[in-house]
This record gives sequence, structure tokens and C-alpha cells, in this order.
Amino acid sequence: MQQPGCRVFAPDMPNFGESDHIDCADIDTYADYMADFIQEMRLSAPIIVGHSLGGGVGMSIATRYPELVSALVLVDSCAPDGLAIPEEHYPAIEAYKTNQDFMRQGLAAVCPSLDDPDFLDKLTNQAMKMNPIAFSGNARALARFSVVGSTDRFAGPVLVMYGEKDIIITEKMAERTAAAFASSELEIISDVGHSVIVERPELFTESLQNFIANNFR
Repeated sequence: MQQPGCRVFAPDMPNFGESDHIDCADIDTYADYMADFIQEMRLSAPIIVGHSLGGGVGMSIATRYPELVSALVLVDSCAPDGLAIPEEHYPAIEAYKTNQDFMRQGLAAVCPSLDDPDFLDKLTNQAMKMNPIAFSGNARALARFSVVGSTDRFAGPVLVMYGEKDIIITEKMAERTAAAFASSELEIISDVGHSVIVERPELFTESLQNFIANNFR
């Protein structure tokens, strides 16, 4: 039986892509903007998909506005207790905002199975549009982020996806994320790094469709 279609929205968060720049980099603030988007679009408890920092945004929405979310899909997400980035990495993070070649190299390193130079160029061009204050600002936001003690506010299903070759998120972080929610499953994907969404989009789509079919029959 063919599954019914789904509407997909992929908004740029503040400080990213084509969206406006704001004067701070903060995960709960980004989550507030996304909660406003959900309500402005009159969406009825959508499934939130969050990648990397976006996973933190998804967890913030789900724990602070649980009525707005039916399910979470967290892809190589920061853990519920955030992500501490070593201080010695910050000079390199700052260098990304003025050096497009360095940015491209960084994206290639975290997505080792992406073999599409043209698409990598597009990702790099989008990444360079980020608000300059958000390069180190987002890293600081990840370090102070925490939903520890509040994940029980969200009772919906959660899918945690983790790429075995991820050099940013560890398997233990992914396990902590899955363990923090009452109804969760952890999918570990071999041969991909920090983003199955761009490295193996067909596999990501299949996993997402299966998750939806299993939880929303």
C-alpha cells in the first residue's frame, strides 16, 4: 500500500542561509523562532527533524513546547547535555567565516562519504552566509545548552540517527540522547560521517519514512 504524502518544510533558522541575522547565537532563541514558524504556518504538531545544532533546537522545542511536536528525528545531534568544544578549536572556527576554501575542506572532512563536488560547493556557499557572530557563537551555544532533567516533558517517539564516521558527535553521545527519551530508537549507520542527510540522502529518506510508518499508522 502506498503511503500518503507528507508536506516538508525546510526553513533557514535565524543567522543561517537566507534568513535574517539576529544579534545573538542561542539554541533556545532559535527554538523560539521555529516554534513561532510552526504556529504562524498553522502546522498541527509536525515531526521535527534536527541535524547537529539543529538537534538541540529540536530538543528545545520538544521540551519547552511539547504540544507543538508529534515526533523528533535527531541526526548526529548534540546530546541533551550539549557539546563542549575544546578552546583550542575556536581559532579554526573563526577562520571559517573569512576563508571559503577552508570552509569547504571542513565540510568535506565531516562528510567523508559525500562524493559530489558540485553539491559540496553549494553547501559551502550556504555555510558562508551564516551570521559572522554565529561561527563561534553557535559553538558557545552548544557548550551551554542543556535539556537534562526536562526530556520527560516530551512523550512522543524519537529517532536518533548516528553516522559511525562522525568526527564531531560520538556514539556515546548518541546513546545518551536516545536514553534521555522514554520512546526512542537509535539507528547507527556505517560508512557515513556527520550528515547522512547529505551523504546518503536515499537512506535517510527510507529511515524517515519507516519511522513515520511505524509510529503514525
